[in-house]
Amino acid sequence: MRDKEKHKARQQRLKAEVDAKVAQAQTEKGVLLVLTGNGKGKSTAGFGTVLRAVGHGLRCSVAQFIKGEWPCGERNVLSELGVAFHVMNTGFTWDTQDREADTRAAQAVWQAIAQDLANPAVDLVLLDELTYMLSFHYLEVDEVLTALANRPTHQHVVVTGRNCHRRLIEMADTVSDVTEVKHAFSVGVKAQKGLDW
Repeated sequence: MRDKEKHKARQQRLKAEVDAKVAQAQTEKGVLLVLTGNGKGKSTAGFGTVLRAVGHGLRCSVAQFIKGEWPCGERNVLSELGVAFHVMNTGFTWDTQDREADTRAAQAVWQAIAQDLANPAVDLVLLDELTYMLSFHYLEVDEVLTALANRPTHQHVVVTGRNCHRRLIEMADTVSDVTEVKHAFSVGVKAQKGLDW
């Protein structure tokens, strides 16, 4: 009986703390969310956020940097639900080995998604693998940060990719660092349809 009373007292204190934080968090605004780190699941989490938003009737748009022309399960579903996609279609930079072509492709996708970042009718934008475009200097950091700063005040943006630029981290409202503990690929398990793409 004493354990039950201790548990109840702990949970009541926790509830009071959570309730106080909820009462203080009353600002409504577009959130800039960064999902970075070396672990698996950043793009998956980003697409999950898009799916959640679509489920609530929000209008979403996606830019896929780095991605190739191979099938994409998320794109298969979300495009059918009205989500606009802008895709580089060049594949990984270690495959293309063509900096000029990759830069042109990245800038073309950026120009398309920049229109959505300026459009008040778009509620959420996913910039999948954007971090690489900044670290490889395919896109100008100042241009990207300016577009993010000047977006409609209600618009949410999710950025994914490793090694996020420090200025983008500073600007973000929420940053999650996805840490790799183990990865199947490291022991020879190939990327598989439905799990990895």
